[in-house]
Parts: sequence; C-alpha cells; structure tokens
Amino acid sequence: MANGRHAVTRSLFCLPITMSLLVALLLVGVDARAIPAFNRQTGQNCVACHAGGQFPDLTSYGRLFKLTGYTIGERELPLALMAVASYNKTRSTNSPDPNFDRAANFPKDGNVIFQTGSLFLGGRVNDHVGAFVQVTYNNYDTQSSSDSSWMGHGSSDNLDVRYVDRFISPERDLIVGATLNNNPSVQDVWNSAPAWGFNVVPGSSGPAVTPLLAGGLAQSVAGVGGYAYWNRSVYVELSGYRTANGVWSFMSQGLNATRGDQTIVKGTNPYWRLALNHEWGPNSLMIGASGLNAKVFPDPTDPTGSTSDYRDIGVDAQYQYILDPHALTVTASYMHEHVHYADSVANQPHPLDPDGTLGLPLTNDSDTLKMFRTKASYVYGAKYGGSLSYFDVTGTSNPALQTSAMDPANPGNLIDGSQGVTGNLTGSPATSGWTSEVFWTPQQNVRLGVEYTMFTRFNGASNNYDGFGRNAKDNNTLFVYVWTAF
Repeated sequence: MANGRHAVTRSLFCLPITMSLLVALLLVGVDARAIPAFNRQTGQNCVACHAGGQFPDLTSYGRLFKLTGYTIGERELPLALMAVASYNKTRSTNSPDPNFDRAANFPKDGNVIFQTGSLFLGGRVNDHVGAFVQVTYNNYDTQSSSDSSWMGHGSSDNLDVRYVDRFISPERDLIVGATLNNNPSVQDVWNSAPAWGFNVVPGSSGPAVTPLLAGGLAQSVAGVGGYAYWNRSVYVELSGYRTANGVWSFMSQGLNATRGDQTIVKGTNPYWRLALNHEWGPNSLMIGASGLNAKVFPDPTDPTGSTSDYRDIGVDAQYQYILDPHALTVTASYMHEHVHYADSVANQPHPLDPDGTLGLPLTNDSDTLKMFRTKASYVYGAKYGGSLSYFDVTGTSNPALQTSAMDPANPGNLIDGSQGVTGNLTGSPATSGWTSEVFWTPQQNVRLGVEYTMFTRFNGASNNYDGFGRNAKDNNTLFVYVWTAF
C-alpha cells in the first residue's frame, strides 16, 4: 500500500541475559522426532487442544496449555514439520490496461505449487519455561525484477517464549507469566486475535489493507510483556515492542528491498490486552479489547526524522460449543486505527503528479481505517468441517493510495502511469467480501480444503475500481490446498 498507512537504535530493552540463553537452549540440544511437537509432549490427540482438531482454533484446554507456557506434560522437545501445497484460480486475469503484465500480476494463477514449509520447535523446557518457535520457507517469496520469476526465502516466523508460574488454592487459580515474541497478538489464545483469527492458511485471500495491529509488525519486532489469568475468567497483558535488529534479528524476516523491507519502529511501542472469559458445560464465551501505539519510520532504509504515529484500538469476541462430535467456533472483531503521518509523507505531491503540473491534490496528513471481521466454523467428528467469514475495511480516502487517476485536461482519460488490476481510482482502501471454506481431515495430520473468496468491493468500488473497467468480482478467488504436519 502506498505512502505508509502501513509504510510501512539502541539495543532492545534491558532484558535479562537469561532470556537470550533460553532462546539459544531452544534451538539446540533437541531430541528430534518427526511428529507434531505438542501431541508428543502431552500424549493428547489434536482434538484436545484444537476445536475439532483443526489448527489454529484452540479449545479451553488448548488455551490453558498455551497460557501455562507450553509446559503441561512430560519434558519432550520434538521437532515438527508443516507443508502446504495449493492451487489458486482468479476469476479474471485480463485487463484492458496496455501496460498490464499478466506474468507479474498473476504469476501462480492456475498452477499447482508447493506453497510453503515450516519447521517447528517447541514445548516444555522445565516446570516454568516453554516455547513455540517457527521457521518458514516461502517458495514464492520474491519476484525477479527482470522476468517476474519467483525466488524462495527462509526466515523466522512466529515465535513465543514464556516463563510462567501458577498459584492454585480452593478459592484461586492464578497464572502469571512473561512472554518474548515477535508479532503483537501471536501470544493470544483466542481465535478472534489478528494473528490467529483469519486467513491462517498460507496463500489464502483477504483484505489487502488492514490496521497495523493486524499483522503490520509481524516478524519485524521483538517484544517482551507480562500477563495474568485469574480464575480462568480475567486476562490482562501489557507488552512493549522494539525493532527486531541487532542481537534480536533472528526474530525477524530481515531487511530486503525486493521482498518488502522490515518495518522499523522507534523506541518501545506498547501493546495491551484485556479479556473476560466464561466457561459453562460445553460452552465458552470471551469478550475482549486490545490496543497498540506505534511509531513507524516511513522509510525503513533511513530510520531517521519524524515517524508515522499509529493508534489501534479493537474489541473482539469468541463463542465456542464443543461436545463430541460437534465443534462450533464463532468470532467477531472490530478495529479502529488512526495514523498521523511523518512529515516526509504527509502533504506530499500526488504519486501520479510528482511535479504538481496536473493540479492533483496533496496526500493526507492523517487517516483513519476501520476493519470488521467475523467468522463461524463448524467441525463434525474431527473430520468434516467448513467455515464462513465476512470482512469489511473502510477508511478515509487518501491521494497517496490513488494509483489510477483521471487527467483533468482530458476528462474521461486516465493519466499516463495509471495502474490496472491493482489500481485504485478513488484513493479509498474500502474492501469487503466473503470467504467460504469446506475441508476434510482424513487423519489428524492431513487437511484438504477448498476456499472461495468473493469480493463485493475492492479498492473503494464495486465496479471499475481501477479506471480500466475491472470490477471487484473479477478478483474472486478459488483456493485449493493440502496442509500437512508431521
């Protein structure tokens, strides 16, 4: 997205050196076994921790396992592997744009590909320490500027290292812990959180523009925080995030201009989370809120000068009904973002009018973005299931987003340099649509699924959003995948 609505130092906060040693411990000296790590440790089937056995939706037991630092069970630290193969088909890959390059815009469309693979390392270190560590190889990570061919890349993915203690009495069950992680909300245990709530299958579709808290800092930052969970009813957390560079660079995807530079933040950026949880019989209900304040340098290659200041606040909820053979999970979330842009990107010339000769408006000095998402998923007998989700993103229109524009001197004609397919004629981020999915799990470590994403609005319009006649429904996508872990 242009200009930095997500455009998107001194070493990290004074963490005890033992945290660094802990991460090193987790990366060496492991009794490797090629099976899912947490199953081996707990001796439980996937359905114990995941609703209907479907990753990543956690059950009450799965939430407790994570909140207690992945320490339940015997001390086993096996490795696990995950791989995804997929087929992607877009409704229309045509455009009347004379400069349209199908190879660059739809290079994988209509092909069966090996999408991605991950190596996991996690589980119990001792009674109080545990972790979840993921390293991912993306087979289609970067496109060559010369021929649009794809190149693979491996890097750190989600990471969550914890120290936890638990105090239990007849009147009290209190869990207190500390977390070291690289993605605000990856430490969350409810499926309405951004990191785990939507489009978790690599390669699946969704809104391209989302608030910073919904993945904008993932694998770019290193954070440490503390949390408490009282009587399985009240959860509170406060964390702080800095750029994952220097000694903490192993937690990031790294700086690469062709891949999309790592987001660089200034100082320590606070994230908070509050949730109220109630469980009765096979039911559970959570209502929560979260927020993030972040100062982001608009140019990651030059982290100096003023920053774009983000303030994200969200509310969310989750309802679950789990009673064999049924598993139902319903989530909803709403997030509001306000960003005040750095001087270097606020009130700047229109991207299609750099010298101002066309008289196009200057870019905004601030914007708001609103995102609503909801999802219902059902699994029968831990084998057959489906889901339906809705997403809606709205916000202020900004000339910085307007990659297609009409020529004031020639009404009805687009300015040279306007983009088709991914173009934006209005400068609005508004995108909405539905994703439906059906899946089958023939055995607990293999999942076959079919998703269809239908866009009702894209880049601010339902019809002719790019000025070249392309409609939102032209981006409707069929996505077929095989997801396996062992």
